[in-house]
Amino acid sequence: MVIGIILFTLIVVIIIFMSDAVIQKEGSLKPSTSPKDVFLHLLMIGSLYVSTFMFCSLWFDYVNLWFPDKLNFYYRAILEGVLVGTATLIVVFPVYLLASWLLEKEIVALPEKRELRVRKWLVYLTLFVSAIAIIVEVVRLVYNFLSGELTMNFFLKVFIVLAVAFAVFGYYLWDAKREVGSASKLPKYLAWGSGILVLGSIILSFFLVGSPAHQRAVRFDDQRVSDLQSVQSQVIFYWQQKEALPPALPNLADNISGFTVPVDPDTRAEYEYSVKGPLSFELCATFGAKSVDDYSTDRAYLSAPMMTEKGVKAETWDHEVGRTCFERTIDPDLYQTNKPLPVIIQEKEMSAIAQ
Repeated sequence: MVIGIILFTLIVVIIIFMSDAVIQKEGSLKPSTSPKDVFLHLLMIGSLYVSTFMFCSLWFDYVNLWFPDKLNFYYRAILEGVLVGTATLIVVFPVYLLASWLLEKEIVALPEKRELRVRKWLVYLTLFVSAIAIIVEVVRLVYNFLSGELTMNFFLKVFIVLAVAFAVFGYYLWDAKREVGSASKLPKYLAWGSGILVLGSIILSFFLVGSPAHQRAVRFDDQRVSDLQSVQSQVIFYWQQKEALPPALPNLADNISGFTVPVDPDTRAEYEYSVKGPLSFELCATFGAKSVDDYSTDRAYLSAPMMTEKGVKAETWDHEVGRTCFERTIDPDLYQTNKPLPVIIQEKEMSAIAQ
């Protein structure tokens, strides 16, 4: 990202220095490149690049959700990518449309500005980037075909990049060949078409990740799960030290280690805790949203291993909306106490080590 910004800045500096203040052609005086022209063109091209990249990234996340790769699927990370892409398009794409409209308005008023060197350089730079994107994607397609790694996920991503790159390349190639003073409604139609497409992509994201209120509930739930995990760890530590489960959560407070019993981040209510047996306890909380798989389509968010009737397994923190309880049973073989072993057992272990 930093290298890209530096390269783009260097290109901009070169363009500015190479732009003639006054260009003579066939005895006519062309308008000079003003700071306003440079600003609008850079704003348009910069917002175009960002919008194009985030549009492809957003649809990549949609493809990952609809056609997941079982070897590389992280649901929460994909949702976060959808949020970033949506937020970026909501802000940046209207900037691109506004800058394009202002430039087109300037050109209609003064058609000679279509021949500004800063415009020519940036348009052909866009053509170059689009051509490189097309070539790279074709190379990737051939490489994956030869290596036998062709999946629907890959095909759709290649299609997205090629479609966007061809659209950008085709439009700006047409724009570069337009004659000075020629009028066309194509930019207006494309602005409406791309606007509808981007708006539809943004609306789709709300169906996938939920409303802002839902996202706030999800973040509260993340904190609740983190709190319950912290309490669970402290309960196990308490049992290791005293060989008994704490009778209540306030018994876990430790002024030396600095542990304080957490409370619900939203309602500030205390979490529920109850002892079910010598090694079993239960933790309860009230959640605002249904949990989602964090890591894969068939693996949920895991906690430390616990003992069950079928043996040792990793317990999950899956939950529905509302009050949900998690029953845990400590496995003494996994969580050793600090109680010293009898002398006879110690001698047997030492003799076994010596042998």
